[in-house]
Amino acid sequence: MFRVRRADTALDGLADMWTQAPSAFRAEITKATDQIDQQLERDPVGSSESRPHGRRILFQSPLAIVFRIESDGQTVNVLRVWSIRRGARP
Repeated sequence: MFRVRRADTALDGLADMWTQAPSAFRAEITKATDQIDQQLERDPVGSSESRPHGRRILFQSPLAIVFRIESDGQTVNVLRVWSIRRGARP
């Protein structure tokens, strides 16, 4: 099982997105965040795609994240979070 951490920039982006979203979209963001955490804790490689510089990307509608697995092999660090829904606020 992996530990999930979030960089301050990812936390700030997620908080901004959530506070600016209508309530229905907030529920979707919360659900997607929970699903992302579960996927990252269980199998971060199997549920994501590789990217340059040791980073990976994962899509869980309506969100996408970029993360990396730290050198300890047990920690996933979420670097960036954004909405993949058209017209959604960042």
